[in-house]
Amino acid sequence: MNTPVIRPAPAAAPLIDPFGRAISYIRVSVTDRCDFRCVYCMSEDMNFLPKQDLLSLEELDRLCSAFVARGTRKIRITGGEPLVRRGIMTLFRSLSRHLDSGALEELTVTTNGSQLARYAQELADCGVKRINVSLDTLDADRFRAITRWGDLGKVMQGLDAAQAAGLSIKINAVALKGVNDQEFPKLIEWAHGRGMDLTFIEVMPLGDVEAARVDQYLPLNQVRAQLLDQFTLEDSDYQTGGPARYVRVKETSGRLGFITPLTHNFCEGCNRVRVTCTGTLYMCLGQEDAADLRTPLRASESDYLLVEAMERAIARKPKGHDFVIDRQTQQPSVGRHMSVTGG
Repeated sequence: MNTPVIRPAPAAAPLIDPFGRAISYIRVSVTDRCDFRCVYCMSEDMNFLPKQDLLSLEELDRLCSAFVARGTRKIRITGGEPLVRRGIMTLFRSLSRHLDSGALEELTVTTNGSQLARYAQELADCGVKRINVSLDTLDADRFRAITRWGDLGKVMQGLDAAQAAGLSIKINAVALKGVNDQEFPKLIEWAHGRGMDLTFIEVMPLGDVEAARVDQYLPLNQVRAQLLDQFTLEDSDYQTGGPARYVRVKETSGRLGFITPLTHNFCEGCNRVRVTCTGTLYMCLGQEDAADLRTPLRASESDYLLVEAMERAIARKPKGHDFVIDRQTQQPSVGRHMSVTGG
């Protein structure tokens, strides 16, 4: 029997895409499961992946570490709802070694807030400094209608716990036409009054959901124009490494972001890729092209095959996406749900 030759991993050069963009930020989904069923994200009756298809926490750590070795400076843990993954803090504790070494600048998480009361202090202890919390309304009944299963009071307790643990918080609110659009000034004043940033996000046409996207879609250029009736929005060069473009609200002294995948896509400076909980690498949120990283990950104890697969994938990263939502385009631009790829 021939003994397999274990070759060393390639030299740790940064991963550069065909357009000269260095990949320094990965968003890693640890589960496709969620304890909410938000109307713009998931169907109410979802079919989730069998647990055996998911990468183990040890495999997720190894995959993330391979990216860190090739220049990734920021890791965002996502889902589904990442904090419902059993044993998830094991992964955070393990990845924190890259913060301690200086190889990683930031380890963060996007969450719906339902589990924050339980995990906020542990996250802070693992070196997490900043988190994103998805919250589209401050009205309990409307919150239940949007999330189908969510409890606003539980999320508020989570926010209290996160701030008590010293975590900086950015609230992400999806702009939903005729649902929460009258609430935007209140959301701004509430978030900024608590020292939290706020970002509005356009609905993205990912996955089949019961509602028609065109009925949900509210262009953020309209939102911004409406806010000018009440607020002074001052240009800002603040960046977090993500796609949001920020302004400062003069009246509240807080930051307000806009993520506009449809009206003004953010592709030109894209430094991001996404990895699903099954080890599938998506080079672009808005494209179906993907690379299997699970097979090479499991094929060898060396990272050589894994890194080769990463390099081949990044070499075909597209320039950008082209989302469309209109009456003539009834099908989603991408068939997978947002919960599959990670928020």
